[in-house]
Amino acid sequence: MMESMFMSNPQPYDSSKKARRRFWRIITRLLLIVTLLGLIISAVVLAVYGQVAAQYDLSKLGAMKQRSIVLDCKGREIGKLHGENREIVTLDQVSPYFVKALLAREDSRFYDHGGVDYIGVARALWRDLKEQKMVQGASTLTMQLARNSFDNLNTKTAHRKLVEALLARRIEAAKSKDEIIELYMNRIFFGTGLYGIERASKGYFGRPASQLTLGESAMIAGIIRSPNRYSPFRNWEGAIRERDNVLDRMVVKEFITQAEADAAKVEDMAVAASPVVHSQENYMMEAVRRDLDVILNSQDIEDGGLTIHTTLDKDIQFIAEQSLTARLLEVEKLPGYKHISKAQFDAEWDTVSEPTRVPYLQGAIAVVNNSTGGLLAVVGGRDCQHSRFNRAMQGNRPIGSTIKPFVYASAIEQGLLPGTLVEDAPIRRDELKDANGYWSPENSDGKFLGMQPATVGLVRSRNAMTVRVGNFAGLDHVLDTLRNAGLGEAEIRTPQIYIGNMGGNLKALTSAMSVFATQGVRRRPFLIERIADGNNENVYETPVLESQAISRGAAMLTSRMLEKVMNEGTAASARSEYGFKEKAGGKTGTTNDYHDAWFVGYTSELTCGVWVGLDTPQTIVEGGYGGKLALPVWADVMNGAVELNYKAIAPKAESMMTKVHLCQMTGNLSSNGCQSAGQDYVDELPDELVPVMFCSLHGSGGKMEKQRAPSSGGLWGRFKGLFK
Repeated sequence: MMESMFMSNPQPYDSSKKARRRFWRIITRLLLIVTLLGLIISAVVLAVYGQVAAQYDLSKLGAMKQRSIVLDCKGREIGKLHGENREIVTLDQVSPYFVKALLAREDSRFYDHGGVDYIGVARALWRDLKEQKMVQGASTLTMQLARNSFDNLNTKTAHRKLVEALLARRIEAAKSKDEIIELYMNRIFFGTGLYGIERASKGYFGRPASQLTLGESAMIAGIIRSPNRYSPFRNWEGAIRERDNVLDRMVVKEFITQAEADAAKVEDMAVAASPVVHSQENYMMEAVRRDLDVILNSQDIEDGGLTIHTTLDKDIQFIAEQSLTARLLEVEKLPGYKHISKAQFDAEWDTVSEPTRVPYLQGAIAVVNNSTGGLLAVVGGRDCQHSRFNRAMQGNRPIGSTIKPFVYASAIEQGLLPGTLVEDAPIRRDELKDANGYWSPENSDGKFLGMQPATVGLVRSRNAMTVRVGNFAGLDHVLDTLRNAGLGEAEIRTPQIYIGNMGGNLKALTSAMSVFATQGVRRRPFLIERIADGNNENVYETPVLESQAISRGAAMLTSRMLEKVMNEGTAASARSEYGFKEKAGGKTGTTNDYHDAWFVGYTSELTCGVWVGLDTPQTIVEGGYGGKLALPVWADVMNGAVELNYKAIAPKAESMMTKVHLCQMTGNLSSNGCQSAGQDYVDELPDELVPVMFCSLHGSGGKMEKQRAPSSGGLWGRFKGLFK
């Protein structure tokens, strides 16, 4: 019995042992299956994500958006725009202190891993599990480089991490460690609009990255993880704290000694006086931006890295800006000036808001190179920070008497000569061919001078005479001339256009006026000459486009009259008061109630236009003529241009000139009776404009130095209506 009792005990024991063995066998098999499945899944994941990572173009690692450089016509930098504010440097152009600080802060085992730091991954996972949330990442410098190089790797997902990790391994296989560091520190954002270590160093400390001290290096490395939060411009205390953390980390990693860290913590540090300004607030750069938007697609513009060669001249631009500032300040001090001054607006402005219409007196300037059409200067107002509206290129105001040269040129093409008499008297009813109802303009002095040579009408800006000249030319022909010169289409067909009832902008008007300096040739105005990419290959080039806007002869005779405007007419003060000595022509313009003051004038080389007025049209000041308000600015700019060697060059004559005796009344060749009647005068005309008929009003027969064959008809038949 004892034996049976003894024999009965081992069975439960054996059963328990077998069960345990069976259990562990099952666990082992499950672990093997899980491991195998894990390996299979890992292999599949690695294969799939390896294929995804293989699709990324590693050449883009070095394709960093840089700011586009804008140059003037002499190759001098005007400014930078678009792209990212960075300067590419090589590793040997960066302080070794910064490289050590960077590694200590971001990836101390950088030289020991192949793109993925598995120790760092394990540490990050442990901490994330412990905190039960994601508190620490495990990105190496290589993984960060991958993330910063490709836009679609910015989301915080497991998918992104896997692609990033496998892409990092590809990068490590393709690039050396030093190349990876160089790409990384040139690419990353350092806050306050600064990209890359060179711009960060210059922006924060005013020196190149090669000269960074240990303390400065640690501070810049310390702000990488949160650049806007710890920018020393915004958070000096936070930047100091991060600097000290980096220094302590450098000691732990034995990159520096404790003594070096302690010295760096008490280093005398000071950031630059103010953040680097990226978007130049001036009308010149705003004009370049607008033209770029037309020339290139938005992606090319944003990518940056372009060299934009403009037609602008920094020197003339500076002179123009300074003159506008000084001369309009003088206007604000005139007796009877009633508007708010710019100084008063400055004192009240909150420095943030941009008013729709600036209440103080404004002005604009455009300067055109006659030989190309290129704009040498563009001033769109007195202060771009107050208003980006470019009054030189976007404004549209009545152009007043500056339209008159085009009216006279149109009439000359139809047979009018500068010496032919035109009546300065009120317009008679039914005299105007295209009028809708009766209209008769006054002259600015309230007087009428009777019969006067056509030249007087332009030189002294006589409204009644100009309307008669336009009536002779015909509204259709005048409108064609304005269109061909680049002034566009009139909104309303009316004879009032003859004396300036037509809107236009300063750039177009200045370009149009240049035809009188170029014997009638209009060259399309432009601002950007060419654009080159990073390899200095042209991606865009503006051709010089020209057309014959006005016949050579008409342009030459009109120019001769415009020279008299400068010498003895409404712009004579340019010489007597403002000292402009060069041969030039030009025209003043003033609109009703002194709302707009204009002057546009030229030498053989340059044409300059000036407008003065208020954004909301109203009287500037009583007696505020173009010759009083706009002409002084023009004289300053053109005198400055002469000092810069933009001197007038005598144009090459392209038309033969003939000296002839003419009749003032008919405009035909003088007959035997014209001299007896006191109507004979001598003039020199382009060959193609010499009349073909003798005057029949005062007799027949006469003399000329170059005989021409007669033809039927004549000027008198078309022109006699002026004297009814």
